[in-house]
Amino acid sequence: MRKKLDIVLEDLRIEAVAAEGKALAHAPDGAVVFVEFAVPGDVVDVRLTRRKKNYCEGRIIRLKQASEQRLEPFCEHFGVCGGCKWQPLPYPLQLEAKQQQVYDQLVRIGHLEVPPIRPILGSDQTVGYRNKLEYSFSSRRWILPDEDPEALTPEQKLGLGFHVGRYFDKVLDIRHCYLQPEPTNAIRLFCRQYAIEHGLSFYDLRENTGLLRTMFVRTTGDGQVMVIVCFSAMTEDVFPMLDALAAAFPSITSLYYVINAKVNDSISDQTCLLYKGDEAIYETMEGLRFKIGPKSFYQTNATQAYRLYQVARSFAGLSGSETVYDLYTGTGTIAQFVAGQARRVIGIEYVPEAIEDARINAAANGITNCDFFAGDMKDVLTDAFIAEHGRPDVIILDPPRAGIHPDVARVILRAAPRRIVYVSCNPASQARDLAILSEAYRITEVQPVDMFPHTQHVENVCQLERI
Repeated sequence: MRKKLDIVLEDLRIEAVAAEGKALAHAPDGAVVFVEFAVPGDVVDVRLTRRKKNYCEGRIIRLKQASEQRLEPFCEHFGVCGGCKWQPLPYPLQLEAKQQQVYDQLVRIGHLEVPPIRPILGSDQTVGYRNKLEYSFSSRRWILPDEDPEALTPEQKLGLGFHVGRYFDKVLDIRHCYLQPEPTNAIRLFCRQYAIEHGLSFYDLRENTGLLRTMFVRTTGDGQVMVIVCFSAMTEDVFPMLDALAAAFPSITSLYYVINAKVNDSISDQTCLLYKGDEAIYETMEGLRFKIGPKSFYQTNATQAYRLYQVARSFAGLSGSETVYDLYTGTGTIAQFVAGQARRVIGIEYVPEAIEDARINAAANGITNCDFFAGDMKDVLTDAFIAEHGRPDVIILDPPRAGIHPDVARVILRAAPRRIVYVSCNPASQARDLAILSEAYRITEVQPVDMFPHTQHVENVCQLERI
């Protein structure tokens, strides 16, 4: 294998959409080539970026012939940002690819026996569907190919936007993002300009210096806005900036700040300090009201989350007499969503703040049959816990991308619920976990749901019945 690739493959015809947002072609010698930002039917010249024994990866350097299906990307940052890689792919084809991805992971790779997979539930909104975004300040923004670094002023090298893939210290300065509705773009641009005009330093991820680190914007369907600005230290510049931001955007209903002196940007272990406005914003779903604080987990596509929860509740098949365990409950949204059709719901979640929100939400919604517990799932969900709180009739799983720990799977098997509903944002880890559970369960329903248009990500819900 060459240390530095300098191989160009000419006139490759893109054949299909592949995994991880790439497309598939074959080299003249038959080798599989995965290509970024390509559409089936394109004829392209590709420069290889990676060469392995069984496959290659590459980037388009010339689009010789555009596919009839190819669309013009709507975002000026397409191809650099990498966040919405499927913009040139018509949405129906995106849905087909995600449907196929679920099939491949469960059947072709996972070798699981599944019923016919239901048609994927597409999103009515394909732009402006996110309710949360995180932006990073950087003193070393990503320099675009047509820019001369030597001609840029220090201010022009500052960035506020998204991290560029493969480079931890590079941030693409974003002018307009289509993922979240306004006022998110206006707020971001204001903060960038204010910082430059007042000489506030942007964070240097290599040197761990600079005042401004990250900024979060959360919104709700009825127009509530939460902003969280993260600083590296408490200085005399913090409050004037927050005052200016609040004055410029009266629509901000909840303004927080964080002093994060750590090396990493995570705020999960930091104190979020309310500066102005309400302590939380609230989202509603079927008459239920959910409190969303600065650290709360809430599905980032609220409209599709509603459809996802409807599927999960339907697959649970509740009659009102069941004990339900909602594992990885987050702020208890699914738990409360099914509580009206269950005798009792027990929610377990790792993040203590999320469990606190879950309890507050349940009380505010008048729900009295939900109990919530905080802790690492493999430590909380034990045989002793089940003996104390009752054997579940139904278990609902909604784990993070890594899936469930093998110890958790074994406890579930011993608990022997009549039915399991597995909600997953990663069909690959879901397939692995289902293989473990298949010793006592069969898959009876499969429903993919698209939560993130223009990306390769797909949610999938499986119903399992005890054999």
